[in-house]
Amino acid sequence: MVFHPDFDSSNAQQTAANPLLKYLQHQSPEVLARVAKSVSPEIKEIISHNVQGLVGILPSDNFNVQITTDRENLAGLLASAMMTGYFLRQMEQRMHLEENLTNTSSIQPNSSKEK
Repeated sequence: MVFHPDFDSSNAQQTAANPLLKYLQHQSPEVLARVAKSVSPEIKEIISHNVQGLVGILPSDNFNVQITTDRENLAGLLASAMMTGYFLRQMEQRMHLEENLTNTSSIQPNSSKEK
């Protein structure tokens, strides 16, 4: 899934007041695709479970679930899923950074003995 920068070009006033939206609209499709593909399967799974929890989960083999909502509620649901994704991606990067720092500190030579 890739961000479509012209998803709401009908509201030019809102676009002008939103610097992030302006920034996204000026990015190339390749950059947006690369960022979208950088999400790990673990993050996708957590977001999927989160959205299913917000919507309500019923087993698909026993139920034909259809959900009806209005535009504002759907926008809120999508915003929640996106914020969860951003948060999880940042936490994943922090976890990898901490792992790398731990591994690096355990292999550093003791420089005080060299003097």
